[in-house]
This record gives sequence, C-alpha cells and structure tokens, in this order.
Amino acid sequence: MIRFLTLASSSAGNASLLSWDGRHLLIDAGISCLRIKRGLNALGLSVEDLSALLITHAHSDHIAGLATLVRRYPLPIYATAEAARQVAYRVAGAQPLLCPLPADGGTEVGGFFVTAFPTSHDSPGAAAFRIDCAGRSLGLLTDTGVVPQGAACLLGVDLLVLEANHDVDMLRAGPYPYPLKERVLGRRGHLSNAAAARFAREAALCGTSDILLAHLSQENNTPQAALETVSAALEAVDYAGRLSVAPRDTCSDIHLLEERPCSVLQSSALES
Repeated sequence: MIRFLTLASSSAGNASLLSWDGRHLLIDAGISCLRIKRGLNALGLSVEDLSALLITHAHSDHIAGLATLVRRYPLPIYATAEAARQVAYRVAGAQPLLCPLPADGGTEVGGFFVTAFPTSHDSPGAAAFRIDCAGRSLGLLTDTGVVPQGAACLLGVDLLVLEANHDVDMLRAGPYPYPLKERVLGRRGHLSNAAAARFAREAALCGTSDILLAHLSQENNTPQAALETVSAALEAVDYAGRLSVAPRDTCSDIHLLEERPCSVLQSSALES
C-alpha cells in the first residue's frame, strides 16, 4: 500500500511524506527537524527510516529544517540542478549530499520514479513533480504563479497535491502591502483558488480520483473558500472522487493508494 500525507502545508512551512514497501521519501523540509521527527514518530517511523529528501525549491518555507536535518542525518538530497545550487548556498553541510535531478526525463529517487518540471515561481530551479511507484502516480504542483506547460504530465495522476494559495478578492482586500500582493498575484507567485479549480477540473476529466489542496495562505484564504471554489468546478464534470485540504500546521489524513502492476515502460524506466 502506498501512503502519502503532509506534515505541514502553508507559507509558514511545508513537508510531506510518501511511503511504499519500506521506503520513505520526505518531500521538502520547511519545518523544524523536531517537528519532522515528531511527525514521523506519530507514524511509527524515525528519520533513520527515510530513504531520501526531495526538495521543490530553496525558499525558507521549504528548507527551514534542512540544516539541522542534514547535520544529524546525512541523507541524499534531490533537487533540480539550479535549486541544488541554491540549497548549497543556504544550507551548511548540504553540498556533498546533493543529487541534481536530470533536466529531461525522470530518475529513481529513494525507490520512487521522479519526474521534475519547472514552475514559474520566483526561486531559481523551482520544480513540481510527478512520482510513480507500484503502478500508481502522485502529482505535486505548488509554488507557481501559473500552471506550467509541464504540468500536463499530472493530468490523470491518482493523487494530485495542488496549490490553492489564495482567494483573489481576499488578497486584494487584505493586509499585504501592494508590492507583495502583486508578487503573489503575478506569474512568479502562487496559484489562486480559481486557477487551482481550473486545473483540478482538467485532472478529474483525465481520471484523477484524489485531490488534496495545499499551501493555503493564512491571511488570504480559508479551507472553506478553497473547497467551495474547487468543488464547484469539479461538480460541473460530475467528479465522484475525493477532495480535501491539507492542514497548515498539523499532519493531514493519510491518503492510501493500492498497488497495481507497473506498465512495461515504467518498469524499464525504474530499472534503467
């Protein structure tokens, strides 16, 4: 059984865990090492059980706990080449652990097959991921101002973790200074509820059956607003799957995916 959950998901800190067959992949480390350890312990795991770390980009809400983590636990860290350079600049001791992801195609990461593609976020090398294992697929698309072209590979994944950062009206009327509002609203910022709803609808039409909304802003969004906007788009296409919101500061529910035989293409890719 494949398991996924978020340990935290917000502009204050992001980390999630993907597990299968005794392999455990930590995606981002934007919360303290102590919180990561507590989240793992609640699942009957320890940091020593992790196979690898996968980093989307080098903003602090995605790597804040990385320095302490790698100092105590020398795990391989995977990120795009440019994001890896940023991590090396910002995190002491990370350089020898960094494993740049290939620019084209996918690669094996801690027992999972990971395909990275660039987002439009304002952090060098920022990426979204498609992760395949045991015939199932996970898409992770956060921290991008627009849905990137590469996101087409996420349409129809079994589980889609999708940014729904802000409600546009709440953001415009909210307390952020004007330059910050423009940054969030711009193509190098974050996805709105409305943009998430449009992509969720496309994914559902292609067969996605579990959608987890993530990276909600505390100031410019609410779980209810995100759910209402996205569910309205999904209802229009008779979506019968699961729609939920990742909590900001606590662990999400565990999302379970049953294993099924890999395709010949995926099996060959995993073995290459």
